[in-house]
Amino acid sequence: MLATHTGHPLEAGLDEAGRGCLAGPVFAAAVILPPDFAPAFLNDSKLMTARRRESVRAEICREAVAWAVAEASPDEIFSLNIANASYLAMHRAVAALAQVPAHLLVDGNRFRAYAGIEHTCFIKGDSRYRSIAAASVLAKTFRDDRMRELARQFPGYGWEQNAGYPTAAHRAAIRALGPCAQHRLGFRLL
Repeated sequence: MLATHTGHPLEAGLDEAGRGCLAGPVFAAAVILPPDFAPAFLNDSKLMTARRRESVRAEICREAVAWAVAEASPDEIFSLNIANASYLAMHRAVAALAQVPAHLLVDGNRFRAYAGIEHTCFIKGDSRYRSIAAASVLAKTFRDDRMRELARQFPGYGWEQNAGYPTAAHRAAIRALGPCAQHRLGFRLL
């Protein structure tokens, strides 16, 4: 995995988690890593076990130059659409960084420019750049934590296992219980 795209030490990786879910917020993370940061198991979070993600998350939080996690709510997803809500969460994460990044590396093929900071999009960037992979890990693990909290508040949907994704069991629970305040009402729930 590459350490940098521009060579600037304050390059931030950006990624989101939860875009395809039926419930819960969409999360985004922004991470600026030191140039020599290279944990053995850092990768796209979808390719890592939960245990590895948690271990690498601790390293990222401890060693990163700066990191931040932000979210956009189901109501914001409904009013803006999922793409724009994802950009909003990413912008919030960048705004929350303790250091102002010189450049943004964004996972995916689209991004709404963040005022005053150039960006570059990379399809599968979370398997190409360490900072994007680190953002992937933080967005995924912090969102999973939130979905476990929400599962206690809204029992019966299985969010502690499915994290709000459209599994058969989740859809069956929506049929049985109806949607709740955390469901994305603009999405096809059944």
